[in-house]
Amino acid sequence: MPSIDSVREHVRSAAGEMVNPLRGESFGELMKQLAGETSTLVRQEVALAKAETVDKAKKAAPGIGMLGGAAFVGLLAAGTLTATLIALIDEATPVWVAALIVTVVYAAIAAVLVKVGRDRIKEALPPVPEQTVETLKEDVAWAKTQMQSARK
Repeated sequence: MPSIDSVREHVRSAAGEMVNPLRGESFGELMKQLAGETSTLVRQEVALAKAETVDKAKKAAPGIGMLGGAAFVGLLAAGTLTATLIALIDEATPVWVAALIVTVVYAAIAAVLVKVGRDRIKEALPPVPEQTVETLKEDVAWAKTQMQSARK
């Protein structure tokens, strides 16, 4: 899968090649050429969108894994809390203090994993290829100017 930068550079170079003003050509020929160039540009933009989406998914994956880890550690905390309550009710001896300490440590680990995981996911969202959307807007503006200059 090509990188976002390589696809973006390819799109820019292809767009730069298309900026040849073709004075003297018939309107029909210009429209035919514009349609062909637009088709090529759209294919390149789709490739850029794919590369950008893959990049965002790769950034979100560690955060999702950390949330899974937080869920597991949270489950451990719940199990330890249960053991703590049993020990507290059964004997009311210092064994519950140790179990409570373990519960608090597990809960703190889970809280840190949730925060870090959530922050990583926020960095990668929204999964919309924002750069591609911007270049598409530029392409539409470019195509409009080409059509206007072709009519002159």
